[in-house]
Amino acid sequence: MRYLSIDIEATGLNANDYMIEFAAVPFDTKSKSIETHLSHQWKIKCPSWEQLLPSLNPWVVEHNENMIKEAHLKGIGLTKFKEELTFILKSKEYQDFFGSEKIILFGKSMNAIDLPFMNRDLGWEWMREHFSHRVLDFSSVTYSAMDMGLLPTGCESGSFLMNYLGLGTVAHHALEDAINTAKMYFLLLDRYENLVPSDS
Repeated sequence: MRYLSIDIEATGLNANDYMIEFAAVPFDTKSKSIETHLSHQWKIKCPSWEQLLPSLNPWVVEHNENMIKEAHLKGIGLTKFKEELTFILKSKEYQDFFGSEKIILFGKSMNAIDLPFMNRDLGWEWMREHFSHRVLDFSSVTYSAMDMGLLPTGCESGSFLMNYLGLGTVAHHALEDAINTAKMYFLLLDRYENLVPSDS
């Protein structure tokens, strides 16, 4: 299967928070290859740090000040971001890689974070035009692996799982996290492949 691994950095996880970074990189589970030459990352403009500060949660205040300031100063608007992402998705390189099928999105928290932000900011109809209604949420895969005893309890945490699989720490930068999530999925597939196949 081929997927588009995405990652979003935001000013928080609430309904009124802003996307400030978005990255996408295609990967292939058959060849276990990550197509980094087809990767893209955007900084998306948001209000100023001073304007956002009263509504930010403590973790964001501690860790994301520089990223928010950079997004405010250097980020592009949502309309421009949508235009550029549309151009990439329609490019010959992406069409050649994904074929005629709608692209299946993959991410570490697709249902809880990525899809709500994308549906809100890019529009439901635009999302349905470019992406399959099916997604691969890595957090769901992780819970399944824990249920089957392939991972220890605690691996629902991205930072715990990264460390457990020997990949270091979560970068909290969209492109690096999108790549690392695909790498973690490959490592879990290796564990699944060692299971006894079903007779059905």
